[in-house]
Amino acid sequence: MAIDDDIAVLAAAPLFRCFNRDALRLLSFAAERRDLAADEVLFRRGDPADSGFVVVSGRVLLAPPASGAEPVEAGRAALIGQMALFVRGERPGEARATEPTTVLRITPALMRRVLEEFPDAAAAIHDTLAEDLAGLTQGLERVRGLLAAD
Repeated sequence: MAIDDDIAVLAAAPLFRCFNRDALRLLSFAAERRDLAADEVLFRRGDPADSGFVVVSGRVLLAPPASGAEPVEAGRAALIGQMALFVRGERPGEARATEPTTVLRITPALMRRVLEEFPDAAAAIHDTLAEDLAGLTQGLERVRGLLAAD
């Protein structure tokens, strides 16, 4: 797949939508490409969360950490492990390819390099994460209100 195709996939990922073409080019050029066979594990629960992954093609099933919760399927342009781009930790669940799949692995060091070289990208990331946090806070407030009503 050509670098322009990878740039298009990255540009469609929610966190990277506001990046300019040069920042996306650096990400796509420096990211590690991984090909997974159907049913191959990308990571397991408890593994080090040392990178994020963008799905280039195929599908990845994300098994949630809580038993009884429904798995989520991630397809083209999905960003898996967003927080691992910024903070080290452990994987909360398992990710497994459901069909032949290609992902781009983005490490925190690569993310830091992009943000240092492209300050506009850093501002865009800040805004996106702030919006995500505001949405989470609103959702938690709704849940609190429902629990208080009982």
